[in-house]
Amino acid sequence: MEKRQGFFTALKEEVVRGLSPSRPRANSPGRSASPMARLLRRKKAASGNHGEPPISRSSSLRVVGETLTPLMEGPDPDGGEIGGSKRVGSGLGQWVRGQLTRNPSLAVYENGYGGNRTSDLRLLLGVLGAPLAPAHVSSTDPLPHLSIKDTPIENSSAQYILQQYTAASGGQKLQNSIKNAYAMGKLKMVASEFETASRVVKNRNADRAVESGSFVLWQKNPDMWYVELAVGGSKVHAGCNGKLVWRHTPWLGPHTAKGPVRPLRRSLQGLDPRTTASMFADAICIGEKKINGEDCFILKLSADSKTLKSRSEPPAEIIRHVLFGHFSQKSGLLVHMEDSHLTRIQSNGGDVVYWETTTNSFLHDYKPVEGVMIAHSGRSIVTLFRFGETAMSHTRTRMEESWSIDEVAFNVPGLSVECFIPPCDLEDCEFPREEKGKSVISVPGRRARVAVDNVVWKVEI
Repeated sequence: MEKRQGFFTALKEEVVRGLSPSRPRANSPGRSASPMARLLRRKKAASGNHGEPPISRSSSLRVVGETLTPLMEGPDPDGGEIGGSKRVGSGLGQWVRGQLTRNPSLAVYENGYGGNRTSDLRLLLGVLGAPLAPAHVSSTDPLPHLSIKDTPIENSSAQYILQQYTAASGGQKLQNSIKNAYAMGKLKMVASEFETASRVVKNRNADRAVESGSFVLWQKNPDMWYVELAVGGSKVHAGCNGKLVWRHTPWLGPHTAKGPVRPLRRSLQGLDPRTTASMFADAICIGEKKINGEDCFILKLSADSKTLKSRSEPPAEIIRHVLFGHFSQKSGLLVHMEDSHLTRIQSNGGDVVYWETTTNSFLHDYKPVEGVMIAHSGRSIVTLFRFGETAMSHTRTRMEESWSIDEVAFNVPGLSVECFIPPCDLEDCEFPREEKGKSVISVPGRRARVAVDNVVWKVEI
């Protein structure tokens, strides 16, 4: 018991030292110091420094010698604005607009593998940084009970597979006892290949073009999360306060996601078994498949038409978003996910262009953390396929990411709803309160004017 209390005391001090999700955001343009930062300063002043080394927990206790370093949010060394950039034609928006209007073969040299590191990094962070799951789920929703009577075999089979997955991941009782979670890890990203109708261009300097970085993920019931990625000198952070999903990039500033609140896809990659089981609660079993030589059941989840319509906004229309989960027949754990969504774009009466984004994620190295099975490493392969009605006009971009998890902890003391407050310049930011009877505070603000077409957000997520 003394050892466990010592861990939580040390972990709280580590939170004070800088792992709070609010700390980096306090320096964001147009944002005042966050309530979480002030709260942590008060805790630090009250508790003092007891001289204990900072300790975090994954599968074992060990001393941690590094935290995320605050990154530059000022002028871009390559000449573009970083902080609250709202210029038309900057970053990923320019890349997407170029793909829509230019000859694909020219885009290869101008935006692809012609040595523009900034453009490639923005593309990687835009697509791989903080994508969302297809549908809304709540951590408070009960899992469906296994039912055979009057239930199609595809649905009852899926329910049975999810029960086995929940048991293999630590059990429903243990997972329901988790009120919040924290994870920190490292990752590497690279744009490895670009294809047109006439040629395939591979990144010959893939080893040198790899962008390395780290990320921190915080979650809290119900439906709140915050993630921050620091890669290649740039920082992307995104979050959800249970009512609003938002993201902030150096080149777009803060912007929101249309449609219902959805969990972060990265959480489904072996970090949150409870949300993963809820995500596939309405899935169907469509068969079996071998993944890396291992027999797996396949569960398929499709976003409904109402959700797709609420996420669409002219000139972009989301036609489908499908998630496949491959669960090992031997271990019961999720070992592979395939996420595919198709977007139709027709701007200013021009030709129709389709974007299909397919992400294949392989989950490895499952280890127990406080009784919950967590995937401690994995890799994703993303294909961004653009095609239209014009013959020989398609392009295909391939990106890769590998990641590893260094630290995981559950039920972190002191993690309040104030850690998940969205940027103040988003419209109708509402801050939930934990105590009943207190009114919800609404902070007025103007709507963030994202300086790119709506196409960008649709293609990225």
